[in-house]
Amino acid sequence: MHIPDNYLSPASCAVLAVAAAPVIVLSVKKVKVQLKENKELAPMLGIAASLSFLLMMFNVPVPGGTTAHAVGGTLLAILIGPYAASLALTVALLLQAFLFGDGGILALGANIFNMAIVMPFVGYAIYSLFRKHHQETLGVIVGSYLSINAAAFLAGVELGLQPLIASEAGQPLYNPYGLSITVPAMLGAHLLVAGWVEAFFTVVIYRFVKQVAPAELYTPSTVNTTSFVKKIRWVLLALIVLSPLGLLANGTAFGEWSAEELGSLLHGKVPTGIKNGFSFEALFSDYTIPGTKIAIGYILSAVTAVLIFYIISKIIRSMNGEKTSHA
Repeated sequence: MHIPDNYLSPASCAVLAVAAAPVIVLSVKKVKVQLKENKELAPMLGIAASLSFLLMMFNVPVPGGTTAHAVGGTLLAILIGPYAASLALTVALLLQAFLFGDGGILALGANIFNMAIVMPFVGYAIYSLFRKHHQETLGVIVGSYLSINAAAFLAGVELGLQPLIASEAGQPLYNPYGLSITVPAMLGAHLLVAGWVEAFFTVVIYRFVKQVAPAELYTPSTVNTTSFVKKIRWVLLALIVLSPLGLLANGTAFGEWSAEELGSLLHGKVPTGIKNGFSFEALFSDYTIPGTKIAIGYILSAVTAVLIFYIISKIIRSMNGEKTSHA
């Protein structure tokens, strides 16, 4: 679901970035208020970003020879609230793009809008509706399943509109596939496979938290603490160790092909905007570490990301250290 650079026109990237910006700004303001009430939210932000990052490393095969992955948007919203979840997902997406080359730099606005805004807010709204009727677990399943499919649908629409809005002499400049292909491809992969993977991870971790620290689940009227942070670190460790399983899925996710891969699909007819577009070489592209085996590089990439999120959370906590915690 990570849209690469040059698959969306610059205008599309700008529009989606402008659409995402107010929500992120509002999320920052909301989280600042929460941090004033409870500085212990800071490590929770680091845990949340780590959870999402690690879940996105587990690629699974989908029909058509491509792959997909979970995101954890609804899970994070259930744990720390939709606004904090939106920020944690945004940080995870920024790190993926700049350090690991997963998702485009220019397309960050689109990826943030789809995965860091639509997913946590849609998923949490559905979960809250079911919770009001005392059907929390069902709300977790339905919310997580529908939220990732909502994000996939939007990604399919964004990609599929490109031949209509950005072409030259009748030839697409960016993503070459229209809505009749992109929407079914994105929705098919997520309705059939990725949505259930998302629901599985969400329910498993939700039940774990519900068992070890039920008071940690977010509600608008309570202030969360972090009594289960040490316990959930074991979940992170397990995900890190198991992360190379994500390498077992062969194929590139739909719409995330390199120019060379797309050229092989189109018999060399790569759209000009993709062939000659913006290029950014990430330090650890595709989660590989130079001089190491692929599996080891994958684990080291996971460890690196978690450490970065930990450092960021420590900085945020220290910046709010003078505030009084009510936890």
